[in-house]
Amino acid sequence: MEQLFIGGEYVDSSSDSWIDVENPAREEIISQVPDASIEDIDRAVAAAKRAQRQWRNLDSYSKCELLHECANRLEAHAEELAVTLTLEGGKTLKENFDEVKWSAMDFRHVAETARASRGRVVGPTKPRQMNLVLKEPIGVVGHILPYNYPLALLAWQVSAALAVGNACVVKPAEQTPLATLKLGAVLDCLPAGVFNVITAAPAGSAHLVTHPDTGMIAFTGSVTTGVRIMEAASARIKKLLLELGGSDPFIVLGDANLDVAVQGAIFAAFLNAGQVCTSAERFYVQGDVFDDFMQRAVELTGKVRIGDPMDEVDVGSMVSAEARAQAVAAVEQLVAQGGKIIVGGGDRPANLSRGHFCAPTIVDMTKASEQPREELFGPIAAVTRVRDLDEAITLANDSKYGLAASIYTSDLGTAMRAASELEAGTIWINDPLRDNDAAAFGGTKMSGFGRELGPEGLETFTQTKHVHIAFEQVTAPEWWFPYDRPVLTRTESGTSRPESLAGRR
Repeated sequence: MEQLFIGGEYVDSSSDSWIDVENPAREEIISQVPDASIEDIDRAVAAAKRAQRQWRNLDSYSKCELLHECANRLEAHAEELAVTLTLEGGKTLKENFDEVKWSAMDFRHVAETARASRGRVVGPTKPRQMNLVLKEPIGVVGHILPYNYPLALLAWQVSAALAVGNACVVKPAEQTPLATLKLGAVLDCLPAGVFNVITAAPAGSAHLVTHPDTGMIAFTGSVTTGVRIMEAASARIKKLLLELGGSDPFIVLGDANLDVAVQGAIFAAFLNAGQVCTSAERFYVQGDVFDDFMQRAVELTGKVRIGDPMDEVDVGSMVSAEARAQAVAAVEQLVAQGGKIIVGGGDRPANLSRGHFCAPTIVDMTKASEQPREELFGPIAAVTRVRDLDEAITLANDSKYGLAASIYTSDLGTAMRAASELEAGTIWINDPLRDNDAAAFGGTKMSGFGRELGPEGLETFTQTKHVHIAFEQVTAPEWWFPYDRPVLTRTESGTSRPESLAGRR
C-alpha cells in the first residue's frame, strides 16, 4: 500500500478506496495507491499554498542550486526509477533510463534559463520614469499527467513551474503512479510543500481542477478530457496548459535517402508501442519510392524485437488491456475503411503467452481520404501513396490536430517550404521525434495550447505585471484636475483629438 506525498512527507490517505497498479507485461497487480479523498486533495493544495508564499520570494540563485540538486538526485536514483517505470508502464528499461536522464537534463536547463530573465524594461512615455514588465508566479499549479512518459513530462512542467516561483500538486496517471510517488523522497531537497504528489481517479482530478486555490492546471492527455478541464476551469477563469492528442503526418519524398527515412519512420511509428503523443501515424510516401519504402519498412518491422521490457527488446507492452483493445479496434477500423494490413494486425506476438503486447502494424491505405481521423495511440502506421509535395502537405494538414509533423527530403527549399506550410507546433526535417530543452513544444488546432520547454515554457507558468515608476513625487498639472488642456481640434480626416494627449488613453 502506497502513501501520498504532502507537505514534505509521506502521509496516509483518508480515503478507503484504492487503485490497482498492474505490471502490463505480466498482467500482475504489483501495488495499490490511494484514490485520494477530497480532504486529501485539500491538504495537498493547502500545503502548496503555504509553501509557495516563501518559495516565490527565494532568490533566483538559491532556486537554481536546488533545481540542480534535483537533477543530481534524479541521476543518483536512475536505476530505481527506471525499473519502477518499466514495471508499471511496460516501456523498455533502456527507454526508461533515457527518460530519467532527460528529466535530469530538463531540471538543469531550466535552472539556468530561469535566471536569465524575469521580465523586461520598456521605454517610458515621460522623462525620469521607468516601466517594468514582470513575469510573476501564478501560485499553486495542478499538474495532471499521462502514463506514457510519467517523469519526463513531469520534469518539463514541474521544473519550469518551480523555477518561476510556483508550488506544485502533481496527479500522475492511474496506470503509472509509482515512480512519481518515489519522487517525494528523491526530491526532498526542496522545501516542504513546494512539491506534492497525490494519486486519484477522475473525480479527484476534477476537484484539483476546480479547487479555488489552484491558480493553473497543466494537463497532458486526450482531447475529450481536455475539453472537460476547460469547461471546469472556466468558472474561475484559470490559466491552462493543454497538451492534447495528435495524428501526426510523416512525409517521405522521392529524393529522400530511404536507408535513413525507413529507419526514422519505423522508430517514429513504433516507439513505446506507439504510445507517444507525437508518434507518426499518417504516412504519405511519394509514388516513385512507395513500393521500395513499403518493402524496406516491412523488412525492418520484422526485425523489431517485442517482449518483456526488462529484457533486451525494442518494444515492450502497451500500458493496459484497454489501451491494447483500443489499438486493435483502430486497426480493424482502418481495414473497414479500405486499408490492407501489410504486416502485423494488432495481435499479441505468438511467442508471448501473456501481457498487453500489440504487434507493430503497417496498413496500406489506398485512398488518402480513408486515413485515420482520430489519434491511434498504438503501434500502427497507415501509409498512403501521394503524387508530390503539394498533395502531401494538403493531406497532412487535413486534420483537426496539429501537434507535430515530419518530412524526409534532400532538398533544402522543399524542406523549408514544408516547415512553413505544415500546420503543427513542431516540424521535424530528416530527424523525427527529437525534442530540445531550449525549444518550445506544444500544439495547434485541437492538439491544445500553451508551450512547454524553452523560454516559452517558463513563461507559461507566469502571469504578467506592469510596474510604472516615477523617479520623483511631482504633480502632473497637464493631466490632473482641474483640466488645463487644449480642447479637441478637427483634423483633415474629420476626426477629433486633443493635441496634447499623445500616449494617453
